[in-house]
Amino acid sequence: MGLGTSLVLIAIGAILDFAVRVNTPGFNVHTVGVVLMVVGALGVVLSLVFWSSWGGFGSGPGTRAGGRRRVVEEDLP
Repeated sequence: MGLGTSLVLIAIGAILDFAVRVNTPGFNVHTVGVVLMVVGALGVVLSLVFWSSWGGFGSGPGTRAGGRRRVVEEDLP
């Protein structure tokens, strides 16, 4: 789950928890909203923790290798 998905879950959960005024028997919409916000917040934290371990687009020359081996081929005469 990425950062964008986590933020969408937080937004949907906040809408269900704070903006919806519905009383249903056997199904609590507000509890579903809280659960979605908690799952979204956990997703944001995990995304930020693992963000630095992702190679990303800046893994070219001059950046940290991140455990990768560089193979150099030489032409022999």
